[in-house]
Formats: sequence, C-alpha cells, structure tokens
Amino acid sequence: MKELSEVIGKNLKEIRKKQNLSLDETSRLTGVSKPMLGQIERGQSNPTVSTLWKIATGLKVPFSEFMKKSTADYEIVSLKNIDPVLECGEDMKIYTMFPFNNEENFEILYIKLESGAVHKSQKHRDEVKEYVFVIDGVLHMKIGSENLTIKKGEALKFKANIDHEYSNLNKEECFFQNIIVYQNTHQNQV
Repeated sequence: MKELSEVIGKNLKEIRKKQNLSLDETSRLTGVSKPMLGQIERGQSNPTVSTLWKIATGLKVPFSEFMKKSTADYEIVSLKNIDPVLECGEDMKIYTMFPFNNEENFEILYIKLESGAVHKSQKHRDEVKEYVFVIDGVLHMKIGSENLTIKKGEALKFKANIDHEYSNLNKEECFFQNIIVYQNTHQNQV
C-alpha cells in the first residue's frame, strides 16, 4: 500500500506543477485541505476514492492519472501486482488495470464489492461515459433516481454526468469491470 501512496503522491505533485498551481490554489479548486494535499503528495496519506475523485474533478484530470506508472509498447497486468484503492472501509477495492492516457481517452478499472458495500459517486463532466460489465455476482446501481440490477454476464452503458451509486446487496462478492471514457481533450476530462 505504501508504494501506491507514493505513486499517487508523485502523480498529484506532477499534475499540480504542470497546471502551475500552489497547494492553496489546488485546495480551493478541489475542496481538499492544503495539509491533506501535502500529506498525499509526500506519500504519507492513503486517500479515499472520494477524496481522489474530488481532486480529479477539481483539477480536471481522469481518476486513474493518480495511479499511472510508466508503460512500454505492450503491458500485461495482473491483479496480484496492483495495490487497490480502498473505499467503504475495505468493502470496495478498485484496481486500476489500465490507467488513462491522452491517446486513448479511457481507463479500465477492476472493482470488487463485498456484501453490503455501497459507493456513491458524484456526477462527472457531460462528456464522460461509463461502461460496466459484471464478471461475477450481482451489481445494484442507482443512476439518478432509477434503480438497476446488472447480473453476471450483463453490461451497462451510461452518461456519468449524473450522481450514481454502486452497491452489492447480496451475500456473495461482486466483481465488475468499469471502463470510463472521456470524450474530449485531456484538460476537459472528469
């Protein structure tokens, strides 16, 4: 987990510097306190998914920009080699399989929801679409005011510019893939 915290911190600092922002300015844009941002940049804090989404939204970058590592011409990834981002205590684990890059405009996440886990996601920008494919279990989603059930082998596509919620109301774990597609240029993401 320490390695992931260091990667997130390094990437946050690089993003902030590229945008020529101070910690104070970043705090105003994201709603995350300056001390917390400093701790994250130094790798001393493991931020929650909600905190990372606030930062990503405020800085207008994709969520997975914080987990990005250098890549080659091809890449094989394995869950056992990825430190997950934890949410809902440890009931939600998000593995960044393929982080966002400017050429492809998408990111692929593998998500595990324990029984009883509920994650509320804030709406994204108008250009963002999400594709959810349930690998195992049953995923319950709320998109705006509509409740949906997606079972193993089923997929859902939706515009993510509305509040949405992922939950596992069953006794078994739920595993799903989330592909987040950003339609416009890098600066107009999230």
